Amino acid sequence: MPSQPSKELETFQNPHPGRDYEIVITAPEFTSLCPVTGQPDFGTITVNYVPGPRCIELRSFKLYLWSYRQEGAFYEDVTNRILNDLVEAAAPVKMTVTGDFNVRGGISTKVIARHGY
Repeated sequence: MPSQPSKELETFQNPHPGRDYEIVITAPEFTSLCPVTGQPDFGTITVNYVPGPRCIELRSFKLYLWSYRQEGAFYEDVTNRILNDLVEAAAPVKMTVTGDFNVRGGISTKVIARHGY
């Protein structure tokens, strides 16, 4: 198993393609860098989706999220980039990615990006 961050998202065939069902993935240890100050930003990334032909493989998703750890990105950008990459990899029927970022300077931020709604 690789122990390096990776932007490659792996998927597997949806075992129940004839049924609409939801998958919820919660990653409470997301880390990126503030593009202005270079300080670390922490948050929870939640992916809620109805799979199409493919499902997201979790190990590759962990490595994918790890790839943001040393990258500067605004909350709005990183949440939408995650959504774009997941939609491209898995072609879900519907997907919502929520970035719920920790308080910084007395302000918390939640970004919600949707596909297929």
